[in-house]
Amino acid sequence: MAKSGDPLVTHISGQSNRPLSRPAHALTHQQLAEEIGADTLTGLYKEEAKRRLDDYGRNELGEAEGVQPFKIVIAQIANAMTMVLILAMAVSFGIGSWIEGGVVAAVILLNVVVGFFQEYSAEMTMDSLRSLSSPTASVVRGGEAIVVPSGEIVPGDLVEVKMGDTIPADLRLIEAKNFETDEALLTGESLPVRKSENSTFDDTTGPGDRLNVVYSSSNVTKGRAKGIVFATGAFTEIGAIASALNKKDSRVRPVKRGPNGHAGPHRYLEAYTLTLGDVAGRFLGVSVGTPLQRKLSKLAMLLFGIAVVFALVVLGTNRFHTSQEVIIYAVATGLSMIPASLVVVLTITMAAGTKRMVERNVIVRNLKSLEALGAVTDICSDKTGTLTQGKMVARGAWVPGIGTYIVEHAGEPVNPTVGDIRFSPQMPNTISLASKSENTNSDTGTIVQPAQLLVDSKSRLQEFLAVASLANLATVYEKDSAWHARGDPTEIALQVFASRFGWNRLSFIGGESPKWSEVAEFPFDSDVKRMSVIMRHNEIGDHFTFTKGAVERVIGVCTRYCTGDAPGDEIDITEEFRDQILRNMEVFAGLGLRVLALASRKLDAGAKTSDDTNRDEIERGLIFRGLIGLYDPPRPESAAAVRECHQAGISVHMLTGDHPETAKAIAIEVGILPKRMERVSADVARAMVMTAGEFDALRDDEIDQLPVLPLVIARCAPSTKVRMIEALHRRGRFCAMTGDGVNDSPSLRRADVGIAMGMSGSDVAKDASDIVLTDDNFASIVAAIEEGRRIFDNVQKFVLHVLAENIAQAGTLLIGLAFKDHEKLSVFPLAPVEIIWIIMITSGLPDMGLGFERAVPDIMRRPPQSLKTGIFTPEFLIDMVVYGVWIAVLCLASFVLRVYGFDDGSLGINCNDAYSKECDTVFRARATTFACLTWFALFLAWELVDLRRSFFSVREQPAGSSAINYLKQWMADVFRNKFLFWSIVGGFVTLFPTIYIPVINRAVFKHTAITWEWGIVFIAAGLFFVGIETWKGAKRVYFRRVARTTTGRQWKDMDIEERVFGDYLSGGSGFESSSSTVGHVQVRD
Repeated sequence: MAKSGDPLVTHISGQSNRPLSRPAHALTHQQLAEEIGADTLTGLYKEEAKRRLDDYGRNELGEAEGVQPFKIVIAQIANAMTMVLILAMAVSFGIGSWIEGGVVAAVILLNVVVGFFQEYSAEMTMDSLRSLSSPTASVVRGGEAIVVPSGEIVPGDLVEVKMGDTIPADLRLIEAKNFETDEALLTGESLPVRKSENSTFDDTTGPGDRLNVVYSSSNVTKGRAKGIVFATGAFTEIGAIASALNKKDSRVRPVKRGPNGHAGPHRYLEAYTLTLGDVAGRFLGVSVGTPLQRKLSKLAMLLFGIAVVFALVVLGTNRFHTSQEVIIYAVATGLSMIPASLVVVLTITMAAGTKRMVERNVIVRNLKSLEALGAVTDICSDKTGTLTQGKMVARGAWVPGIGTYIVEHAGEPVNPTVGDIRFSPQMPNTISLASKSENTNSDTGTIVQPAQLLVDSKSRLQEFLAVASLANLATVYEKDSAWHARGDPTEIALQVFASRFGWNRLSFIGGESPKWSEVAEFPFDSDVKRMSVIMRHNEIGDHFTFTKGAVERVIGVCTRYCTGDAPGDEIDITEEFRDQILRNMEVFAGLGLRVLALASRKLDAGAKTSDDTNRDEIERGLIFRGLIGLYDPPRPESAAAVRECHQAGISVHMLTGDHPETAKAIAIEVGILPKRMERVSADVARAMVMTAGEFDALRDDEIDQLPVLPLVIARCAPSTKVRMIEALHRRGRFCAMTGDGVNDSPSLRRADVGIAMGMSGSDVAKDASDIVLTDDNFASIVAAIEEGRRIFDNVQKFVLHVLAENIAQAGTLLIGLAFKDHEKLSVFPLAPVEIIWIIMITSGLPDMGLGFERAVPDIMRRPPQSLKTGIFTPEFLIDMVVYGVWIAVLCLASFVLRVYGFDDGSLGINCNDAYSKECDTVFRARATTFACLTWFALFLAWELVDLRRSFFSVREQPAGSSAINYLKQWMADVFRNKFLFWSIVGGFVTLFPTIYIPVINRAVFKHTAITWEWGIVFIAAGLFFVGIETWKGAKRVYFRRVARTTTGRQWKDMDIEERVFGDYLSGGSGFESSSSTVGHVQVRD
């Protein structure tokens, strides 16, 4: 209920957060800008935006649920593991074992408290990450276009939106080009609504008829627009129905009804049963969380079942004697199989991993992707802005009938006054354009001032520049002696090129009496690959079409071209001239330039010239004006990142809209294609580089027969990306796909890991993705995969640590059933409290420390792991048994040695319950076994930092070769993971009070102080390291031999090109064929 005086109570639909003279739709945009204090050119300044944010509040519909401590506490208590402990506590109290029951109760309380703070911290981390992945908006502040979180939008902001964006707040349009939005969420209208900025409406006009306003949370389905924010947060139209949006789905299964609406009793029973099953699944954790969390929850349930069986074995071995001693032994054996910290440590590890990813410019939207990243075998990436810098510079242009223009020394991409223009009257394919046009040979022409070039040309250069400048939405301007640009990188490069000759778009369409006016716009479409505008020449009243786009698509709608610079030089295009265009284009493309074609024509008098006009009627009969080549340099880190992918056994595919030669040149430069392409057989080379048309023309079975899936697909369409993913899946590959546009959402959803661009991506693409790159950088994908592998490794390490300990404890207790006292009752080598102490206190923090462990040195020099086996690989399962059995053997040996080797073997009477003189030997032996197991659990955590490398080796060779330097480096490696180091130190420290504090040692832990027995502990610890190191050494030898048998050498030691392309290179390399998948490409069947 709103309070009296709350502005929401008196808020009127269509008004601003603070009432205007009339609703926004009833005002012209000039009137609104004046009333709300907005600037339609430069937007708000950052200081003013901050002041308004403090004044109006955040642009949010209401308080999100956020982190709820009470729910976390309930979750800590109401889970399967805690319930098992509560059951053990109840059994202990039920048979009068007050100390054991009290200790279990204390452990439960401690587990809940520690688990609460750990879970609370993890939830806070995830909550902060969710805010990072919230929708963003493009706003103009101080003349600069920047991207800000939608929550920071304020009334008066100038917002730019385009197809695929989600409207961040209620906007009054000031410019709309072919603009439509989907308002079904608000109005129920199923069809997109076309908007117009110039109309105004009556105050009482309903939301569905306000065609000059767009609403928060609606999606842009077509075109682009600019608008002034007039309402934010709860004052938007969608704010009025926020309560409906926040309605939660019911967790009760619906009753299935017949056609007549009736349902029989069995349907109600079915619904109730399924609902109870859902509740049980959520409670046990087997139906919620990520796949790995669910798998570990199922593992916990399996271990619980095994624990019950073991408890029954204990009872059966003691002839189901129901004495206190036997029942306590059964409880101890059952507890030994409970991995209490498993799911909690997994949650904390994943939360910490997502936080680390943010530091590496990756936002995780779906926790499942954390597990999937480590298994990625193929990355399908865009080129522009991802592998390249996205900062394009026009390097060359060709105008038929005039010649070739080469731009040199353009050090500042957006500054048209920097650089030289070299002119040659020849065509590009007849002159040398090596070294990306930084060539000073005489045949490339002479340097000429732009003004002189305009004087020398009668009309053809001007017609070319008109297309470059006007078929363009970018803004390039000078402010405070510095040049700024806003818009798409491709269009900025074209606008800068035109501005070199004084043909800046602002000078033609701005001012009180502009020379040109825009009449209609046909935006770039990924299917037609063209963009066109209809412009009116205000001085003569004629209308013109200006078109730019992919060369093949533009020349396909051109019918004429100019042979010279004089009027009447236009002739029909011939097939010979089309081939000449393509040859010139290939010259530019071979330099790694993205080549566009420009065309235009004067429209016939009376021709339809609105946005509703069929673009096929406008984009026909055009006059070809020329080509322009844009250079987008690869990011400096791209080549290293691609190489790292190859080292990690990951294939990199470039899917781009560019020409094949352009894409091929960049792919070779960054290492996606081999530099020795001439040594690749012709059929393989054809398969490595294909156009979308060639790829899409193949049937699925033909694609499957290709020797290698394309590493470069040029002229790529959104549907091609989907087919590529399907082809990879048919080959058993696990792929990540990048995307930024609306049409990319199907491929992002179909990919195993969908990756959206945070800077250039649309909101629709982000919503369809699993992770978002905040810097649009390919290297960040590689960082995410490395982090995913690290998390996978660490989960495997701490699960192995937990399960090996469970096997050790259960093995010790089950074999310990053979130790029977004078009453023929089993005497346990480990007391229940000792087991609980090791599980909860000694091992809990080291498990967490393993979750924080940094990546092993060769983590990106090994093939991807398989998600089919997950963490439970054959090596993992064998290690688990070997380590568990070895620890159990040493623990039993220490108990036997103390009882039978250094004493008479007497096990006393009632030694499971209380200390007596007769039980001194048993209590000392139990303390010795407890000390051994504690040390083994702590040492095992250190040994599992690397599953194969020796604990005593160093990661980096020390500067000197002396033993002191080696020891210093080894100590530095051990101390590097401080959390693990201090948790192990803490485990050592807490051992001694449990052994030596009176009452606690005998009454609670059922052992007593030891003296010379420490000698047994030290010897057992030495044997522990000998056994573990021997096993790891044997593994290293085995895997080296397997590698040599399979590939002739270790996979990670092979040359990169040999590893990736070895099967397809021929001659003089000695590359060996393999029948398996070699890193980057699929080997022939």
